[in-house]
Amino acid sequence: MGIKVHGEIVETDKEGFLVNPDRWDEDVGEALIKQHEADGHIPVGETARGMIGYFREHFRENEAHPTLHNLRLILTERHGKDLHDHRAYKMFLYGLFPHGPVRMLCKLAGIPKPTDELQ
Repeated sequence: MGIKVHGEIVETDKEGFLVNPDRWDEDVGEALIKQHEADGHIPVGETARGMIGYFREHFRENEAHPTLHNLRLILTERHGKDLHDHRAYKMFLYGLFPHGPVRMLCKLAGIPKPTDELQ
């Protein structure tokens, strides 16, 4: 399986995760987003794109998958307000990514599939 980027096939597994995460670049990221949307998911807006960038950065710096808690902390830090209403925050994320925010963000960010306990 794979996605087409500039006439070349970039290999993915059966769930759409990159087989080689080092293959990710901006063009591959756009192709992953287009595939995600073509699969019937809601369009990926600027907020979700920022989250994708954060997931890439976090994984690169920590060699570990980010969690919803990590994402909440970074959004609190960057936007200067505490996201105290954890339930509303989680509902917001699941509104963007109904099939699991961590799993979908990892896929779109081109990082390895998260383990079950992180999803």
